[in-house]
Amino acid sequence: MRPLLERHRRSIWLSVFLVTLAGLFAGTRLPVTLFPQINYPRVVVAIDAGERDAAQMAADITRPGEIALRSVPGVTRIRSTTSRGSAEISLSFDWGQDMVAATLATQGALATILPDLPAGTRFNVRRSDPTIFPVLGLSLTSDRRDGVALQQLAQLRLRPLLSTVPGVAGVDIVGGGTPEIAVDVDPARMQALGLTINDVATALNSANSVAAVGRVEDRHRLYLALVENRIANEADIAAVPLKAATDPGAGIVTLGQVATIRRAPAPAWTRVTSNGTNAVLVNIRQTPAADAVTLVKAIDERLKSAGLPTDVIVSPFYDQSELVAGAASAVRDAILLGAFLAGLVLFLFLRSWRLMVITAALLPAVLAATCLALLVLGMSFNMMTLGGMAAAVGLIVDDAVVMLEHLMRRMQEAPASTKPSLLDAAAEMARPLFGSTAATIVVFLPLAFITGVTGGFFKALAVTMTAALIVSLLYARYALPLVASRWLTMRDVEAAEKADGFMGRIGDGYDRAAHRALVRPGVFVGVGAAILLLVGTFSWTHVQSGFMPKMDEGGFILDYKAKSGAALSDTDQLLRQVEAIIRDTPEVVSYSRRTGFQLGGGLTEADEGDFFVRLKGGSRRPIEAVMTEIRLKIEAQVPGLQVELLQLMEDLIGDLTAVPQPIEVKLFGDDPGTLASAARKVAQGIGTINGIVEVQDGLRVAGDAIILKVNRPAAALAGLDPDMVAKQVEAQIAGTVATRLLAGETLIDVRVRAPLTLRQRADMLGALILRAPDGRTAALNQVAHVEIAAGQRQITREDLAPFIAVTARLEGLDLGSGMKAVQTKVGQLHLPATIRIDYGGLYAQQTQSFSDLTTVFVAALLLSALLLTLLYESWAFTIAVICTVLLSICAVLFGLWITGTELDISALMGVTMVVGMLTELAIFFLAELVPDASITSESLIEAGRARLRPILMSALIAILTLLPLALGLGRGSGLQRPLATAIIAGLAIGAPLVLTLLPGLILLLGRIGAGVRITENTAPS
Repeated sequence: MRPLLERHRRSIWLSVFLVTLAGLFAGTRLPVTLFPQINYPRVVVAIDAGERDAAQMAADITRPGEIALRSVPGVTRIRSTTSRGSAEISLSFDWGQDMVAATLATQGALATILPDLPAGTRFNVRRSDPTIFPVLGLSLTSDRRDGVALQQLAQLRLRPLLSTVPGVAGVDIVGGGTPEIAVDVDPARMQALGLTINDVATALNSANSVAAVGRVEDRHRLYLALVENRIANEADIAAVPLKAATDPGAGIVTLGQVATIRRAPAPAWTRVTSNGTNAVLVNIRQTPAADAVTLVKAIDERLKSAGLPTDVIVSPFYDQSELVAGAASAVRDAILLGAFLAGLVLFLFLRSWRLMVITAALLPAVLAATCLALLVLGMSFNMMTLGGMAAAVGLIVDDAVVMLEHLMRRMQEAPASTKPSLLDAAAEMARPLFGSTAATIVVFLPLAFITGVTGGFFKALAVTMTAALIVSLLYARYALPLVASRWLTMRDVEAAEKADGFMGRIGDGYDRAAHRALVRPGVFVGVGAAILLLVGTFSWTHVQSGFMPKMDEGGFILDYKAKSGAALSDTDQLLRQVEAIIRDTPEVVSYSRRTGFQLGGGLTEADEGDFFVRLKGGSRRPIEAVMTEIRLKIEAQVPGLQVELLQLMEDLIGDLTAVPQPIEVKLFGDDPGTLASAARKVAQGIGTINGIVEVQDGLRVAGDAIILKVNRPAAALAGLDPDMVAKQVEAQIAGTVATRLLAGETLIDVRVRAPLTLRQRADMLGALILRAPDGRTAALNQVAHVEIAAGQRQITREDLAPFIAVTARLEGLDLGSGMKAVQTKVGQLHLPATIRIDYGGLYAQQTQSFSDLTTVFVAALLLSALLLTLLYESWAFTIAVICTVLLSICAVLFGLWITGTELDISALMGVTMVVGMLTELAIFFLAELVPDASITSESLIEAGRARLRPILMSALIAILTLLPLALGLGRGSGLQRPLATAIIAGLAIGAPLVLTLLPGLILLLGRIGAGVRITENTAPS
């Protein structure tokens, strides 16, 4: 290989230079996003059918929709919620399903039943993906303009302006008011003239029309002939003539004589505020491949040219790019700090500045090549790929350190006057270097078969680390020896020898300890294994468990629910008190509030909604402490308001996977009364558990209803039937959009209805006047009975079966312990045998993820065993290394427990990576054993002494490079904290075990006949 490297050294240099240059270019082109691109297998169908009773809505629309959608290929679960006139059906599919095809199939299934559904039923089908949440949220407020004017400004000026920014998927305008012209008729005058609201609506519709009557060609021009009868303003509406009564001699009156005409916002049962002021919100959603940071900067630049009036204040209430940029900065700082600490370790052990420079040059070159790989694979900079780069820093430096340390050792062993061939020395390390890198890479291979959130997240990390390790291996094997052969001198050898005193003392201590341990390897291995197993068992029973790592996102969602059926004005009064609590919290920098809808969409009544609270950056209290304080103040000061507080990432992932609550107890039963009673009992029971907070019994009430029961005989005597009564009452209460006025680029509805004084109270509805076709009139209370029906509950079903979900959140309690307590409490309640119990929520996601990652861990162990067997063809080596790795996992569990880190999907991924990293260290140790020679305690101690420095350096470098991530320094860095903590704990104990316990196991296995003679295998060089 030496002639080959010598002959192609210029090609190698140029290749490294070009790849690095291309990688730097790729780094500027990679999009920056919050999460990896994941196709979440969920489609949501929103149904709007006007004003309908919930039970009738479920029977007429929701259930037929569920039956039709159950036939969509790939559907695994259907969940529905039905309210008054609206419903939401959620379809879950298998992971890996083609969601574009699934969405089209869902739309097709709905189209087949649409003709059979009540008139006016509308569907909206959307895929669940992260773009349903805005990347940037802006609030518009003004002290001089009302909500209608602000909404028009947002619709006509900001939406066209921002929609053209590259990367914007959509601009949603919420809040304010839609302009409308209200025509409030005078019932007394209408009755005196024999007119009805339908007469007014018909006259308005006829008086506002434009009709094309043909084309005329005249004097070389082609004209379109139009008959225009257009209404332009309120004055034109007032002048519309109405014919009084139906007889030929009836007079003509104008609409202005029988009605009050005015500008007014359209009826809306929602409200939006920002920082305590009524506002209009502009939510900008990004395309899946857009760069969040660049997109927000482009929007800020575009807003500067918007030319908004000076009284209109535009301020961000949510900015996802801040979290993305914070996470990127935290990872960047972790990489730089880790590289610096690795350099210190290198200098401590080898005392050569040239080696530090070589290593420092290798790191950015490898990371640049990794960026090129990410661009080729269509990936992005996100919290997982950046975390993978940070976690790979130690392994990248480790490859360089192992090679350079071996070269320095060969230079030290050579005669003083002769410089050995460093290219030949590098060839000696080819086999262990390729084997050690393969040991780390193979643990990621099983991730290819893992689906769900876990697979989507950690595949990105695995691909990043694999790309970095492959490039690092190639550079360490082929580029570093060329650099070292040209640049290293005997002075570097002399510098390294200065560290021999330091290493000599460590080596002497290792010799003494190893000799004592290997005198009786059975006792040493047995005692050591017993201690580790006891520590591991204790830690396993005491370590907390969770799903996603906790981190400070700089803001949180506050979901709320007022008393069911509460008026919008009453709900607003309660929420003003909540706003005062939020404003008085010193960490809060801004907030926005939605009532009647939510940030991420979904079925929402007028008595519920959410806040998004944005916190200050820099030094402040932890976000969990702020959330707890606000929740406790609301519970104490705002009775009657139920709240749930959660960070956005938890809410987003929960919404994308169907249920955002950590705890969900699903109760199934056919009897509604028994089911509701069981739900209340479960909610009361789990509410007594310490650490279980924000318990919701799932008995969501859509609100109260006014029931108008038509007296058929009385109606018939008055010349009416129930359908006539319903239509005339609807026209007077909800009103009729008779026509539309063209105003610039917008159309303004003209709504005809009864005056507010006749429809603002339930007891006034009986005075509404109804008119029969023959001209007779009757008051509503003469033909119908008016009564109040309280508590119309929302109807929930899963897979066509009625169910109620009791949900709760955790505070100061981990998910695993919380669910054990919940399951124990539910078991003690002795619910009726007709009630079936199931558990969902994030706990179900955790269970699935833990199962998947356990499979990955076992597969990683088996693949490591296969690799070791291929390298050495020795059962003893394979068994000894695998046992050493498994015992080191006990130390990982102890490290998680002692640091208070939850065992979540990030920590489990760290446990799996420990398998590869310790196998790598073991391969370096085994590489020192002489092929085809018998293994003795002396040969094992000699191998340990020879590999003591590189193993210690490798472990220390990996630990120190991961330390910034383990400390969670920087905003958004918490996602990798459990992973880094697990690896550090594993290496801190695993590296010493490789040097001590592994030799003992090899000797012990040799004595029981497992065979410990190593054979020479061909390996790439």
